[in-house]
Amino acid sequence: MSKNSKLIPGKLPQTVGLLGGGTIGGGWAARFALNGVDVRLYDPAPGALEHVQNTLDHARRIYQRLTRVPLPKEGSLTLANSVADAVRDVDLVQESAPERLELKQELLATASRAARPDALFCSSTSGLRPTLLQAKIEHPERLLVAHPFNPLYLLPLVELCAGQQTAPDAMARADEIFRTIGMHPLVVRKEVDGFIANRMQEAMWREALWLVHGGWATVQEVDDAVRYSFGLRRAVVGPFRMSGGAAGIRRYLEQWGPMLKWPWTKLTDVPELTEDFLDTLAEQSEAQVKTDNFTASEIVEKRDEALVAVLQGLRDQGFGAGETLARWEQGLRDRAGGAT
Repeated sequence: MSKNSKLIPGKLPQTVGLLGGGTIGGGWAARFALNGVDVRLYDPAPGALEHVQNTLDHARRIYQRLTRVPLPKEGSLTLANSVADAVRDVDLVQESAPERLELKQELLATASRAARPDALFCSSTSGLRPTLLQAKIEHPERLLVAHPFNPLYLLPLVELCAGQQTAPDAMARADEIFRTIGMHPLVVRKEVDGFIANRMQEAMWREALWLVHGGWATVQEVDDAVRYSFGLRRAVVGPFRMSGGAAGIRRYLEQWGPMLKWPWTKLTDVPELTEDFLDTLAEQSEAQVKTDNFTASEIVEKRDEALVAVLQGLRDQGFGAGETLARWEQGLRDRAGGAT
């Protein structure tokens, strides 16, 4: 970092510039501001600041339920009039624009000309390779992918992926920053479209569509199959950890491996999204909403309250994402000088 860079305790940036204030950008704003980092937001869409402020208000309430450890003094949130104003003299630029390569390339290029040469650049892209995003920016060695998950202020995973020109120091700085704000950085070993979690998530999404498309299940039944079974289990252990080590994985695959060749799934095929199929999905989704009797905002509230309960339970067990929560809380105590 340059002599002009200002870091607050715990290697946090003093100010971040956010490019994009949608669901992900709003989540980043909440995650950073509630950790004491000032946020400058650029998003030309009408109502962008109000949307982000609403996300921050909601996250603030959720954090009061999530942890009893005092939070630091909240960082400020201001709306910038231009990309240049958003990134000027910030320590970190976090881009969360729509998933269009040309748009992201131009936005990052503009930002790179206005930001300090040593400012870290991260993209929230869900699947674009960082080498492509480095094509037009100045100092491409400082850019990497930092792909989070929604709701960003609660879910700790952030996938870090380097491009061909990314410097090791940039990856190390990103890892340190995201750990300090309570996240679990996962380094993607080699560039791959969609990274790790989204590739697995999309495989399940494709199969979910096929089950409804073939009439084997409804939207509600597919959702129930996940949330009442392996969805609960996956919060504790991943698919490989279930096997129990070297001997376990051998026994597991000897028993179940041959079934992977059975025609149970459609693999990478995707059903055609015809109007009839979209109508079916829409009708069943609407029926599901009426059965639940929750509004969209109530679903978000219920989701986050339930996630808080899961995270706290995992923290009490010292396992999975609960370890990340406990580590973040200890960091907050350290920053507050040992306050409990």
